[in-house]
Order: sequence, then C-alpha cells, then structure tokens
Amino acid sequence: MVKIATIGGGSSYTPELIEGFIKRYNDLPIKELWLVDIEEGKEKLEIIGAMAQRMWDASPYEVKVHTTLDRKEALINADYVTTQFRVGFLEARIKDERIPSYYGMLGQETNGAGGILKAFRTIPVILEIVEDMKKYCPNAWLINFTNPSGMVTEAIVRYGKWDRVIGLCNIPLIATMEEPELINKKNSELIYQFAGLNHFHWHRVFNNDGINVTSKILKEMMEKDAGLPKNIFSVPFFKEQLDNLNMIPCGYHRYYYRQEEMLAHTLEEFKTNGTRGEQVKETEDQLFELYKDPNLDHKPDQLSKRGGAYYSDAACETIASIHSNKQTQMVVSTINNGAIPDLPPECVVEVSSTIGATGAITQSFGTFNSTEKGWLQLMKNMEITICEAAVKGDYSLALQAFIMNPLIPSGETGKKVLDELLIAHKKYLPQFGHVIEHLETKGITVSDDVSRNLKNDMED
Repeated sequence: MVKIATIGGGSSYTPELIEGFIKRYNDLPIKELWLVDIEEGKEKLEIIGAMAQRMWDASPYEVKVHTTLDRKEALINADYVTTQFRVGFLEARIKDERIPSYYGMLGQETNGAGGILKAFRTIPVILEIVEDMKKYCPNAWLINFTNPSGMVTEAIVRYGKWDRVIGLCNIPLIATMEEPELINKKNSELIYQFAGLNHFHWHRVFNNDGINVTSKILKEMMEKDAGLPKNIFSVPFFKEQLDNLNMIPCGYHRYYYRQEEMLAHTLEEFKTNGTRGEQVKETEDQLFELYKDPNLDHKPDQLSKRGGAYYSDAACETIASIHSNKQTQMVVSTINNGAIPDLPPECVVEVSSTIGATGAITQSFGTFNSTEKGWLQLMKNMEITICEAAVKGDYSLALQAFIMNPLIPSGETGKKVLDELLIAHKKYLPQFGHVIEHLETKGITVSDDVSRNLKNDMED
C-alpha cells in the first residue's frame, strides 16, 4: 500500500490530482494521502482536504486524507512526494506580471522577468524539501509540478544531489491529446518525439508505419491551431519558419517567435482585463466557493479554466508507471544522458522517455539544426545561471540572467525591473537579503503606480 505526500496540498488543482489517483487505483493502491501546506494556506488546505476526502468516499476505495502544516510529519516513510506549490501565492504571480508590464516588458509566469523571479523564490524552498526527504523518506520519488518545472528540477539534481526526481508539465500532453484530430487520427495512431526544455521544446510526429506526418499537422495548425493551454494567446507562427523547422514548436515559443505580438497582447490585458494572474485569481476564488459545498464529491468543470488540462494524467500516470513498472511513454524533465547531444549529459531536459520502476529512461532525439541549437543552448545556460543565482543569492548572476533572457531588453530599464522585483518579493527572497537591503539604502522602491495598484489588488 502506498503513501503519498503532496506539498502545496491546498492548491485548487488538488481535485484534479485526486481524480487521477482514483482512476489509477489498480496500478497505484494508495492507503494514505497527506496534503501539506503552510500557515497562510491553512483555510484553503482544510477546504481542499474535506473535498478530497469526499471524492475518495464517493469512490469504491478506502483512502484516508490527512491535512497538515507539518511537512516532516507528512514525509515520514512516504513512497512518493508531489510538489505543486507557489511561493507567495497568486499575489506573487501578479507582481511578476504587473511590474515588468508597467515598464513595457512581458509579464508572464514562467517566461521573462517573472519566470526568473519565480525560480528565485521557489528553488530554495524545493531544496529544503529535498533535505527533509533525505531524512524522512530517502527512497521516495519526487514528482515535481511546481513551475518553472524545468529549472526547479535542474536545481534538485544539480544542487540537491537528488536523482529520484521527475519534472512534469501538461503542455506536451495537451499536444498529444489535441493534435491527432487535426489529421483525423487517434492518439494511439501516432508516435511523438519531444526534445528541448520545459516550455521550450519541439516535437516531431510519425504514424504507426513510421511515416513523418509533422508537416501535415503543421499545415492544419496554421488554420485551426491546437495544443494551446488556456493561458497562451493564440498568435499563429510564421508559415515560412515552420516550413524550415519541420518540427512543431511548443505553444510557449510564441513568446519568442512572435514576441512583438505577444507583448502587445500582454500589455493590452495589463491595461484592461488585468494580467493572467489576476484572471486566475478570480477563477480560483470561484473554485474554492464550489469546493466548500459539502455535497460536491467530484472535480468541477470550472477547474479547466485554470489551464490545468491533463494535469492529473501527467502526474498520476508517472507515479503509477513507476510503481507498477508500466514502461509508459511520456514527456518529462529528467537528466539528459545523451538524449540531446547538443546539451551536456548531466543537465535536465524535457524529452520523450520511458517511465518504469527505475524512473525515466530518455529516448534519443538527435542533434538540432543550428538555429534551434542556438536557442536551446542559450536557454539552457540561462537556466543554469538562474539556478546558481537562486542558490547563492548572487545579484551579479541575477543580472546576467536578465541580460541573457531574450524577452528582457538589456539596459537600465531591465536592471530597474530586476531591482523592483527583488524588493517587491523581499519576504520570499532571504538569500538576496543583503542585496535588497543595499538597494533600499540607495532609495530604490517599487514604482508608485505599480505599488499603488498592487496595494489595491491585495486589499480587494
């Protein structure tokens, strides 16, 4: 019988996770499920805990759901630890989006300046969790869904020295579930090959006879588009570029391939409907009102608006595949081991893999053309720089990461955004404490308009 601990158990995504576990109970016979959160998330944790127990009670299986604010209690003898937490909650995401947007830059959860700051806040916490796992559940697998998933997984391997880890994202799964219908095929009739980094990968598609059908899907995508999560604005790629690639870019590539248009849309939302984080917060508030209903014992349809489609399929199938040695074909963030020769073998990549009792066995993708290779090597080295800056609290490395990032204009404004984001997230960046103190002594603060708007958001 299996014990699972979920860090960030008070997340609105947790019912999606429970649904996935219930569907896979025969492959993954859970006895105990522990939902863990922090004091600030206590109320939501209690709501989610009751909701999760109702879901199990409505199933044929007897599973006890425990809720706790004591992470160590939950980790003792756990077989699997899943992570889905957000340091600073959605309020931190809103800052990540609003401050860059105020200066005319992309404000986004995992890309650009916001993605870097999210990594700075998250990496020290995940490394603390890893240290606890070494003490209380040294044989457990860590299944990470916390964004930015690729960088977080990189830090776990590189600095946590923990290789029993798999990083997950629902983006590849969305593609494999929604693209086949573009060419009148079923998912089982196509073979997918993914390679790259989390939120920065490409893939090729073959039919069961081994014939490359990537170009057919690309042709249909130009007219119908598919595989986009809820949080990405649909701007079509340039046909000429796709013809040259003959690979399907990740939906997030729009931020790089169509930066001008994506930035314009982001800034328009910032001025009108609010950032994506503000929109998600409204949806999340509605979800928790639903979760309070003592008669609700299943995942509500409204959860799909959060952009978490197939989340449980990725997380739960990974755990079930390890536990039952299913040898399932999945796309995960794991140690490269030569799958992408253009990157170091010890770094973390997102690539098609076979999942079984020994974890993820990567499938060879081969080398990229010079254009994609250039992108990939820049982004991977930027990720490594971000991880090092997050661990050391090194301002010079943080600035280097900002200068390297293709979505951040290098110069005084980029540096100003870095400084203001550090100050805005002071509470969650203890490793940068000396840096932030120095910035404050120089009189640097979050700009008045941004500060006022953020204050209003928090009060609302």
